Amino acid sequence: MPMAAAALFSIAPQPLPKTPLPAGRPRAWYETHNRRLKAMRLAIALLDTGVYHPSQAPDRKIRTTAERIGIHPPSDTTCRMVRTLIRYGR
Repeated sequence: MPMAAAALFSIAPQPLPKTPLPAGRPRAWYETHNRRLKAMRLAIALLDTGVYHPSQAPDRKIRTTAERIGIHPPSDTTCRMVRTLIRYGR
C-alpha cells in the first residue's frame, strides 16, 4: 500500500485555470483584490518556511520571500496584510 500512496503524491499538483475578473468594478476593487492575492501567496510561502507568528515576519523578510518566489516587492500595506493573514490564519 505505501507504494500506491507514493505513486499518488509523485504527481505535482497543477494550478487551477484562471478565470477573468468581473468587469465594471471600480479600479480600487481590482487593486485590493490583487493585493489580497499577493498577500496570500506571501503568507503561504512564509508559513512554508516556518514563520508562524507575525513578529517573525518583518517587512524585510516578507520582501526577501517575495524576491525568492519571483514576485514584485510588496508595499508596506501588503506587508501589513501578510502579517494579518498569518495572525488570524491560526
